[in-house]
Amino acid sequence: MRQTLHAVTLVVPDYDAAIAFYTETLNFTLTQNIDLGEGKRWVLVTPPGSESGSLLLAQADGPDQITAVGNQTGGRVGFFLQTDDFERDHAAMLSDGVHFEEEPRHEDYGWVAVWRDPFGNRWDLIQFI
Repeated sequence: MRQTLHAVTLVVPDYDAAIAFYTETLNFTLTQNIDLGEGKRWVLVTPPGSESGSLLLAQADGPDQITAVGNQTGGRVGFFLQTDDFERDHAAMLSDGVHFEEEPRHEDYGWVAVWRDPFGNRWDLIQFI
């Protein structure tokens, strides 16, 4: 048996703002953008070089979902962007205005730094050793 994690939903305030950030700032690929009607879309973005593990960008619909934007994991880091070159990607993200909450640090498992997307979601940029 072989299974993979296809996508994780990320609730965002606006489809187009989220697509712009993930594709223009982080260089993710817009894999799918399908109109489902009634203001809903199926929007998948995938990190560069990745064959799986997309984000399904879902525009908040209603008060409960609006409240969840930026706090889907209760304030914890909930998303982990793995890189093959931490220094390169950290420098590129800084130059593109990504907000890092801390300086890079070395842990037993590799290099890591916590950052936030413009919607408040906490991420790790991480390179395993």
